Amino acid sequence: MLIMISSLMISAQPSSNSEIKNGSVSGRVLDANLSEPLPYVNIVIKDAANKVITGGITTENGKFKIERIPQGDVTVSIQFIGYTTIDKPVKLTRGNYKVDLGDIKLQEAATGLDEVTVVAETSTIQQKIDRRVINVGKDLTTVGPTASDIMNNIPTVNVNVQTGDIALRGNPNVQVMVDGKLSNIPAAQLLRQIPSASIKQIELITNPSAKYNPDGMSGIINIILHKNVNIGFNGNLNVGLGYQLEPKFNSSIDMNYRNNKLNFYGSYGNNIADRQNFIKLAQVETGISQDIDLLDRNNSHLFKFGVDYYINDKNTFSVFTNQNFFDGGALGKTDIFFNDPADNQTQVIDNMSNNHSQQYNVNYKLDFDKEGHNIELEADSNMFEDDVERFNRFSGANTRPNFDEFTTTDRDRTTINLDYVNPLSETSKLEAGLQARLFNTDLAYNSDARVQNESGDYIPTSTSFDYERNIYSAYVSYSKQLEKWSYQLGLRGETVNVDAFAVDTDLVNGTTTEIPFKNDYIQVYPSAFITYNPSEKNSYQFSFSRRVDRPGVGQVNPIPEFNTPLISQFGNQELEPQFTNSIEANYTRNLKKGSITAGVFYRLIEDEINQGVFVDRSALGSGRVILRIDNFDDTSAYGVEISSNYRPTKWWSFNASFDLYGRKQRGFAESLDPTIINPTESDIQLNKTEVDNLIINFRVFNNFKVTKKLSLSAFAMYRGKDTGLNFEVDPMYFVNLGLRYSFLEENRATFSLNFNNVFDTQEVNILSERPFRQEAEFIPEFKTIFASLAYRFGGGKYRAKSRKRRDNDEKSGGGFL
Repeated sequence: MLIMISSLMISAQPSSNSEIKNGSVSGRVLDANLSEPLPYVNIVIKDAANKVITGGITTENGKFKIERIPQGDVTVSIQFIGYTTIDKPVKLTRGNYKVDLGDIKLQEAATGLDEVTVVAETSTIQQKIDRRVINVGKDLTTVGPTASDIMNNIPTVNVNVQTGDIALRGNPNVQVMVDGKLSNIPAAQLLRQIPSASIKQIELITNPSAKYNPDGMSGIINIILHKNVNIGFNGNLNVGLGYQLEPKFNSSIDMNYRNNKLNFYGSYGNNIADRQNFIKLAQVETGISQDIDLLDRNNSHLFKFGVDYYINDKNTFSVFTNQNFFDGGALGKTDIFFNDPADNQTQVIDNMSNNHSQQYNVNYKLDFDKEGHNIELEADSNMFEDDVERFNRFSGANTRPNFDEFTTTDRDRTTINLDYVNPLSETSKLEAGLQARLFNTDLAYNSDARVQNESGDYIPTSTSFDYERNIYSAYVSYSKQLEKWSYQLGLRGETVNVDAFAVDTDLVNGTTTEIPFKNDYIQVYPSAFITYNPSEKNSYQFSFSRRVDRPGVGQVNPIPEFNTPLISQFGNQELEPQFTNSIEANYTRNLKKGSITAGVFYRLIEDEINQGVFVDRSALGSGRVILRIDNFDDTSAYGVEISSNYRPTKWWSFNASFDLYGRKQRGFAESLDPTIINPTESDIQLNKTEVDNLIINFRVFNNFKVTKKLSLSAFAMYRGKDTGLNFEVDPMYFVNLGLRYSFLEENRATFSLNFNNVFDTQEVNILSERPFRQEAEFIPEFKTIFASLAYRFGGGKYRAKSRKRRDNDEKSGGGFL
């Protein structure tokens, strides 16, 4: 990444006084030993006085083309870290303004680097045509042990501290992928299981092309992990420990062995952490208050093993498996205080989960004679098994009976992709593909006293839920590169078959209630991307896409998600998909010492999915309510984003971002007059709600290089007021400080120390107006200290051929530091 930085800084230097002609130099750079293309090689153009004129870097396939070179004698310098520099003299004269150097083979330097992956000191941001790429440097891995910890440092991304849920552009409807693959593991759990030191890049794909699955209104967050592809045996080891009230430990190791045609790689990571959470709730009018004390326990182990087999120059076969084991949950107590102390109640919760996720992936790629012309077949199978035991114990006056809940989940997802890429010419490309996504979930729920019958007695119940969704799709995409313009047009068509069936059983008298649901539909999702690069310093991008938010299993599942003495949450089996039409425009300006990107977006949302509040009809007059997702009218959302990378001095660099998101939200809440004796359903009032939510975020991440071995970091964030349908969250701000020190031979070891919420300003205060006025205060473990130690080993020197990652074919739009 330092090579990319230097390349841009070089390109920003003023040119010589010679008249600029439309001269160009092109070619391809290969590894001399492996005969494989080398990406991100530095190409420097110098004049006769050895003064830098301009420059650039090679693409993923090793190619480069440097334009707008002045007439006369120049030197083309090919520079790549760990390789011997090659200088080639070129004479640009009349009739010879376009020079093709052909294949240039770089030899490894005699004092080549030993490390498997060269990780930049400072994280950088690259704006591409359809995504923003954050290249994770050592500074970001300092801020915390897991992917969840570093996400709040990323522009436009927010993580809920209490739940771990992630949002992009202020919206939680986002797909989270790892190495381009979806997982059955819940996103919040997944992010807390990925070690931050294992992350190479984070891609924010806010307006995905037709090649991508159209799920998720906010787009896609794709986490790309390091994968060792060097000859020989190599690896990395990381351990970390955090603490405030409870210990938080994580460690990881990744290794690879590459020899001749085979590349074996494997990794293991764990996250063993307890998190203490205190919650205070107060109903203003009634005087009722609740104190909730929760201990969140997390114990996860993630294994990965894979093999790449390079059959020959044109055929590659790969296979890998991920195995994830998790056990954890929440231990807690809720104390409810009434105006009369004799009415006080207590609920003790013991909620434990054990789940196992398995992923098996097979990939075959065939390259044709024409470069870039290939076809690829991939099959991915993902299985998830979860057992949850939830024990509820009550004490005090007028409490309901104790009850236990047992839920088992079996979830299978199979994805088969067939992708075809054909570069029709040097400036145009055709892509097409077919995909089948087969998804099935079986849930079984048993409770010994959840439902209240007409006599007021709580009776044992059993619920089974089978949800099947099969999606078959095809896409086609055409891209064209002009002199200063480029465009990409795509179309994706899908046929969707949804078949759900729920059965509720009264275990006392054996009566059952069957709730079937079917929903079959066909949809088309177009996409368009246009870029305009009038100069090396300026880049404009415009995009349009249509996306869908399909109801998740949790949103349609009739089994209760949680129970408290006053609140239960259920899914809505008849929930319809939500469709979004989105347009986006961005401008990037390359500066001498950095870059700045500004963008705007607008979304039109059809059949909005949001939350409703309902009176519990099984316990009228008890004050109990049910939260359930439902479809509402069409609505809209908009946003403005500004982000910048800048290096004021050699020892100081920073990333800063500002974003503003607005959205009109609609919902409803049922209410019941508490003074009515023996109320009936006719006494329930329906109150419709509409709010305009405007959220402002500002964050800045500073990196200070004190010496070659010691660096310091400071992160500050401000999050403005967040107004939802049933709540209003006060503004929040905090500062985190970090330290990083490298030592041992060739800086193989790195020690990091991070202190979060230094000034103890991070608070979560909430005001709720519906269905009644409440005040809430969340007090999790914000003020934590985290220390980690990383060590790399091995002596691989040659870079092996990397397996092509699906959906990695994107064009650069300029604007990276």
